[in-house]
Amino acid sequence: MATSFKAFFFFALTLCLISLALASHSSETFKVVGRVYCDNCRAQFVTKISKYISGAKVRLECRDREGGHLTYKSEGETDSTGTYELKVEGDHEEEVCEVALVKSSDPDCAEIDHENFLRKSARISLAKDSGISSDIRLANPLGFMVKERLPECTEVLRELGITSSGLV
Repeated sequence: MATSFKAFFFFALTLCLISLALASHSSETFKVVGRVYCDNCRAQFVTKISKYISGAKVRLECRDREGGHLTYKSEGETDSTGTYELKVEGDHEEEVCEVALVKSSDPDCAEIDHENFLRKSARISLAKDSGISSDIRLANPLGFMVKERLPECTEVLRELGITSSGLV
C-alpha cells in the first residue's frame, strides 16, 4: 500500500511539474479582434442601421506607462464583415495598448471625430497575468462617420430614447 501511494504521489508530482514547465514556456502571442463600422447617424456608437466597413485600416500601438514611448506597433485591415484580427507578439503588461482607426475604404464614411472628450481608440489588455484565460482579446467597435447623418437616424435614435435635445 505504501509503495502504491509513493508511486501515485511521484506520478502526481511529475504531472504538476510538467504542467508548470509548459505553462511558463507557453508562447506569449495574442490575437486582437475588433470591428470597424460606419457611424451613419453620427451617434458615436453602433446603431441598427450602422454598416460595417471592409478594407478599413487600423493600428495597434503599445506605449510604456511612464514616458509614453512607443514599444510595439501593428497594423491591419478589416475583412468583408468589417472585422480585423491582429497578431501580437509578447506580453505587454507594463504598457498601455490601444487600437485606433487609420483610414476608411469608404470615401463617404471616412471622418474621424477629433473632439477632446471622445475616445478615439479601443484600449485592450495584452498581459498573460490579467485574469483573462484566452489569448484572444476583443476590442470595442471603432467607427468612422459620415459628413451628414441619414434621415432615418432621428427615428432610430428616438427608439433608443435619444432626441436632438438629449435623452428622453
